[in-house]
Amino acid sequence: MRLFQTCKALKKSGVLGMNARNVNFISKYNDRKLYPLVDNKLKTKLLAQKAGINTPKLFFTLSKQHDIESLFERLEGLEAFVLKPSRGSGGKGIFVVVSRDKEHFIKSNGDRVTIETLMRHMSNILAGLYSLSGTPDVAICEDLIIADPLLKQYSYEGVPDIRIIIFRGYPVMAMLRLATKSSDGKANLHQGAVGVGIDLKSAKASHAVMQQSNISHHPDTKNKLSEIAIADWNELLELASKCYEMTGLGYLGADIVIDKVRGPMLLELNARPGLSIQVANATGLVPRLKEIEKIKEIDPDPKKRIEFVLKQNWF
Repeated sequence: MRLFQTCKALKKSGVLGMNARNVNFISKYNDRKLYPLVDNKLKTKLLAQKAGINTPKLFFTLSKQHDIESLFERLEGLEAFVLKPSRGSGGKGIFVVVSRDKEHFIKSNGDRVTIETLMRHMSNILAGLYSLSGTPDVAICEDLIIADPLLKQYSYEGVPDIRIIIFRGYPVMAMLRLATKSSDGKANLHQGAVGVGIDLKSAKASHAVMQQSNISHHPDTKNKLSEIAIADWNELLELASKCYEMTGLGYLGADIVIDKVRGPMLLELNARPGLSIQVANATGLVPRLKEIEKIKEIDPDPKKRIEFVLKQNWF
């Protein structure tokens, strides 16, 4: 009975559940044939480049096990880089190298590893150890993101990222994800990262959680989370909104990072974005999604779509 009352209360408060998300939004607005465009990070990157959307620079890819033999030569001249699977999820399989010392590669936590360690990791990626379906994958080597110092001060080791939910081309909710020691430097809420709800109109922090508990300060950096404000916010909203035209997907999550030099960059897209963004914002998605559903003709201009959203009484 208590569970029923809880579910009823959540529904009344506009919280979107997994079944409703899958049936009413993902299945209805996302054509399955378009999923590979976002499930495959390499395809997403190439698509973004074609659309003029900024992404981390691609150095090279490996698709066959025998290609790994040339890894050391391919890494020549690269001081900092990221190795990742093309079809990975949840931050799995991402290997970050921040610098080099002669024959050694240095990770963000200071550990020194050899080329043999990198070769084994690339071999695991190609074998599909981190891919969504466990099938053979492609390994990507791309430029390392240097986090914007204003946001970096709130995160532990890892690069903070911003998840924006886009529905029919309109941004409807956003959160900042901050890595912690317990999340092993990864900005993944399920692994223990901090989720900070970001008010769409002011670009300021509205609420923060970690492992379903409300928090006011980052557990490791000790910085006050309510002081967070995202610079160039409209630029981020526009970048995320453009992903609607880029992919054709009506319901998706855009993950964006802010590089110290290059500014906002698209990291990846998700055709099945999680629901914890509602917890981070302490509010439900349903009322916002219902308002966007009422729109008969979608404005082709992302800037006009953003203007529409910022005029709504959601904040």
